[in-house]
Amino acid sequence: MKEESGRSLVEIIGVLAIGAIMIASAYSIYQSINSRQTRLIASETLKDVAKKTKTLYEFSGYGNVSLSQLQTDGVLTNTNPPIGKDWHIASADGGDAFIITLKKLSYDDCEYFAIKKTDWAKEKTVNGAVNGSCSNNDENKVDFKVQ
Repeated sequence: MKEESGRSLVEIIGVLAIGAIMIASAYSIYQSINSRQTRLIASETLKDVAKKTKTLYEFSGYGNVSLSQLQTDGVLTNTNPPIGKDWHIASADGGDAFIITLKKLSYDDCEYFAIKKTDWAKEKTVNGAVNGSCSNNDENKVDFKVQ
């Protein structure tokens, strides 16, 4: 009887299955880390925009605050949203405050900003309510009122 060397088909399939599980796990971890990093960067961007806007307009009032005006004044390099699919900045309370609105957020992004403490914002609303909740679609909205 001849002795054979090498691996059987079952052993090769087992090794491939283990490799596939490892790749799937690594990809899941990558997505989680990437989402967390994106949210942290967006949070810091919002804080920075709020701080710079407040510094620039605090004494003259926030009546003319908008994305395009902030880009013109050098606060923003572009008007792309830091997270989500849309955003805007507008005057509130007769120019005594301004609101940063993140629109079309995913459920997970909405939950992150709903829970996150924002000491730079006087008030935060989720989908129009102070203690609002996030919906399971990508149509969530979070408003940050800065005064």
